[in-house]
Amino acid sequence: MFKRSVTTLTCLAAACGALLLSNTAQAQSTEKVLNLYSARHYATDEALYSTFTKTTYIKINRVDSDDAGILTRLKAEGAASPADLILLVDAARLTKADEEGLFQPFKSKLLDDGIPANLRAAATKEGVTWTGFSTRARVIVYDKVKVKRDDVDTYEELADAKNKGKLCTRSGSHPYNMSLFSSVMEHLGEAKTEAFLKGMVDNMARAPKGGDTDQIKGVASGECAIAITNTYYLARLMRSTNPEDKAMMEKVGVVFPNQASWGTHMNIAGGAVAKYAKNRDNAILFMEYLASPFAQDHFANGNNEWPTVKGVKIDNAALKAMSGGSFKSETIPLAAASKNLVKVQQMLDRVGYK
Repeated sequence: MFKRSVTTLTCLAAACGALLLSNTAQAQSTEKVLNLYSARHYATDEALYSTFTKTTYIKINRVDSDDAGILTRLKAEGAASPADLILLVDAARLTKADEEGLFQPFKSKLLDDGIPANLRAAATKEGVTWTGFSTRARVIVYDKVKVKRDDVDTYEELADAKNKGKLCTRSGSHPYNMSLFSSVMEHLGEAKTEAFLKGMVDNMARAPKGGDTDQIKGVASGECAIAITNTYYLARLMRSTNPEDKAMMEKVGVVFPNQASWGTHMNIAGGAVAKYAKNRDNAILFMEYLASPFAQDHFANGNNEWPTVKGVKIDNAALKAMSGGSFKSETIPLAAASKNLVKVQQMLDRVGYK
């Protein structure tokens, strides 16, 4: 079995940004392949994959799909699946896959020490089944002319009658919204969460449609006055050199909700070792690589996400500008909040949130 060398772990912990393997590890052909199923279809991630291969001599065979497509494929392949490592972009989907037995537990002191416990699956004596590597805040955007910032500085105000006819969202059942609503339920309880969702439906400016970027455009165009979005969509527009994007962002304000209470909801992109992984150690090594300062810096500056590892400096001007440099994020375990998914979906059906 492959043993990570002391040099490798020291290198990762010291943030050198490159991994070193022992000559013995390099010589073992079974340790030169990593079969990766990834829902991270960002062009900027190519540098992560190529650097890992150059510094470890481990070839990455990658299958790209969305979260749902990956989970469907894993189930269909069963024990014959070649997958070693799974990368998904939502805590709700990671939890669902875990509950369906698609992952296996693993242990890594480096990951345990570096990544906050609330951004990982609940630990057992066998280890954890998934861990987050980057985060994105779910924030509120608003029309700076038509809406007062103080009227949208909490998630609860999305359902307040003062905002009737102003709200745009994507589908309530989209994983990004499901994760948010599941977290809201952790804070408010079932009855108040259902009332919250009903209030959101009552406040809609139009039926839910499109993605997060469409919601931002809806606010800028006057189709609606309030919307919710993940921050990396917002940062892309802020960093754009397109004059239309620049003009659009001048009309839109952003709020990190609930700064006076539980903090802004954070979702994750995370990884897990596939249940039938044949290159398990390579999968764990790649996850440790994603926790290195090189990779964490890439998440922030290459794809407009916040790093999960403590102490990593962020130089992304758009992230700094929208957040004011710092903000309070919620600290509830995402794994616990994701247990509310079934009840939240039932609520959405009852209140007519499409």
